[in-house]
Amino acid sequence: MDQRVQQDIEAIISHQYDHGADLWSTPDHKLLKGAPFTTLECPHYLLELGMSHEENLLKETAALIFQGWREDGRFKISPSGGIYPCHTALALRTLCALGYARDQRLQQTFHYFLATQGADGGWKCNKYSFGRGPETHFSTPMTTLTVLDAFRYTHDREQMETLHQAIEFLLAHWEIRQPISPCHYGMGTLFMQTEYPFRGYNLFYYLYVLSFYPAARKDARFLEALQQFEAKVQNGNVIVERVVPKLGKLNFCKKGQISPFATQRYQEILARLAED
Repeated sequence: MDQRVQQDIEAIISHQYDHGADLWSTPDHKLLKGAPFTTLECPHYLLELGMSHEENLLKETAALIFQGWREDGRFKISPSGGIYPCHTALALRTLCALGYARDQRLQQTFHYFLATQGADGGWKCNKYSFGRGPETHFSTPMTTLTVLDAFRYTHDREQMETLHQAIEFLLAHWEIRQPISPCHYGMGTLFMQTEYPFRGYNLFYYLYVLSFYPAARKDARFLEALQQFEAKVQNGNVIVERVVPKLGKLNFCKKGQISPFATQRYQEILARLAED
């Protein structure tokens, strides 16, 4: 293994006690406390760097996340506060990445999302931090993207009309561009910057997730978005433009530098396009 990759893995693991307990959690099991080194995020970094989901560390992390699962399919990721669709989507996405997509508990979570989809095709949290303007009638793009990221692990995703509606919602946002949903997700300057690893609503993550769905890949809006992304690709390589500062010290995602790992994700997008 490349020494720099091993250094990154060791650095991420070294943060697992930062919040007072192990597995990047707090003593009362808050799973999204202390970003970017949280229980729901760190498994993605380690998987991205090549760690197997069979490693005990990741199995124990999955078990901790499952402690928040509820019979109706939702996840409670903190002992206090509400249970929001965005939190459930993040937990689902992480557990799917860790190899649990076929777990019966997650089947109930998938059913929860299928049963709670908004009229516009997306999902949103009814938490109105910015008031209740007309833009808040829309679903939340980031939550919807996270849900689609989880559903890509299912084998029948292409046949689900529900997911086609979610895809259309996200592609429609490419036309709207303005901040929408109670959380005000827009497509401005920050959205267009190449952010890596995938952890926020941005063009690279948007394209990566949508590329798993043939209906999206064939759409002119997707192809236009891809063209804008590719304008920044240099000789086939992806250069990281934005990374959360605490991750910026890691080798695999340094700002302003080529990331072989990000480039691999871009190549996957192209490979899926070549299938059509």
